[in-house]
Amino acid sequence: MRRLVVAGLFALAVAAQPTHAQERYAVDWNAVADESMRHFEALLRIDTSNPPGNESEAAAYLAAVLEREGIASEQHALDPSRSNLVTRLSGNGSERPILVMAHTDVVGAQRENWSVDPFAAVKRDGYVYGRGTLDDKDNVTAGLMLMLLLKRADVELDRDVVFLAEAGEEATPQFGVDFMIEEHWDRIDAEYCLAEGGGAVSAGGRVTHVNIATTEKFPMRVQLVARGTAGHGSIPRVDNAVSTLARAVARVSNWRTPLRLNETTRTYFERLAQISPQADAERYRALLDPARQARAERYLEEHDPENFSRLRTSVVPTMMSAGFRVNVIPSEAEAFFDIRALPDENPQEFYRDLAGVINDPNVEIVPQPIYRPQGPPSGLDNEMFRALEAATERLFPGAVTIPTMLNGATDMAQVRAQGTQCYGFGPVRTLEDIAGGGGAHGDDERILESSLLPLVQYLWYSVLEVATSER
Repeated sequence: MRRLVVAGLFALAVAAQPTHAQERYAVDWNAVADESMRHFEALLRIDTSNPPGNESEAAAYLAAVLEREGIASEQHALDPSRSNLVTRLSGNGSERPILVMAHTDVVGAQRENWSVDPFAAVKRDGYVYGRGTLDDKDNVTAGLMLMLLLKRADVELDRDVVFLAEAGEEATPQFGVDFMIEEHWDRIDAEYCLAEGGGAVSAGGRVTHVNIATTEKFPMRVQLVARGTAGHGSIPRVDNAVSTLARAVARVSNWRTPLRLNETTRTYFERLAQISPQADAERYRALLDPARQARAERYLEEHDPENFSRLRTSVVPTMMSAGFRVNVIPSEAEAFFDIRALPDENPQEFYRDLAGVINDPNVEIVPQPIYRPQGPPSGLDNEMFRALEAATERLFPGAVTIPTMLNGATDMAQVRAQGTQCYGFGPVRTLEDIAGGGGAHGDDERILESSLLPLVQYLWYSVLEVATSER
């Protein structure tokens, strides 16, 4: 059955019929599918594990491919081994540019836990296995192919189209997006940005919806430090630091932060209800009604934590540390919380609320640096979002485009904070794959072979609709 599903998705992608601006620029999608896979496999075989990164090797590969097509590129690097590649196809300047952004670094892989070599681009049972197949060399490949296709077709552009293959997204943005914004913003400044963060969802052999990331939470982590009197483990103390910390962690863990919807999350649940079974649909609609929210919230908290998190700023304990001997009461104990804040959260007010929940003068709250900035959600009523909706309908008839707030974080945060409207897209994944293993950052990370071409097509159709002259 899996192979039938894969074949069906591939056939649909090849058969997609262009309309409007696409009618002017015919593409041999069968040839593009083969070429895209060749570049994808080559990029996967370049080990850009971060740390140390080594993104310059991937940038060199991209630069060579672009140069063979007569497309100039430039590289900018804070560290010579960690280059960011930028290339631009110029329009007539009547509209502001579109930035297509993808990162060339990947998280590390524990080879002993993989069934294949994570840097060999192994094909098996309709999948391509490899570190970076989903995060983010599929998008790097799509961005590369977009530039090649625009150049080959000599597309007349109203907007410059800029492709940034960036370093350092995996926890070291100082080498990538931060460096590019601080030192070379003029090279990537754009009205719209398309990057990672979304994706199409397939159930029963057809794509039911396409998630487009229009906003994301921002990390706002804290350390709790409980202090007390050190002493012998045989003598109980009321100011035991371990007990004090345990009470604080329990209070914060039981704290339900306020439910707060924004334009993205409200539309997300409205549209998710359209494609969901009746019971789920009713819960999603109940979340939009203050009189019915409580029961729906409780269900999501127990059965659907990902969507529960989309309702609020999440506060999750992740690490605790105390003591050095079993018979010694330590003077300090500490815990760390991973806080993922809603886009409009005020950090200082949140810390004050957190202190009120803990309500213990022996516990200090130590905020950690906020390394990704806040940014308002990107709009749903503009030509780019409408183009993304049109691309969904063109490639996956009957599927719904759903704006999504990411619980995690991407480098779109920094770009969005500059005033750019940013949208995250991604490949087709089945419900079984989403629920199972083989995802981004996981062992045996993998992507459907047949989903690479629709990813390229999705980007092509969306950009062409917004960037071309005489639309």
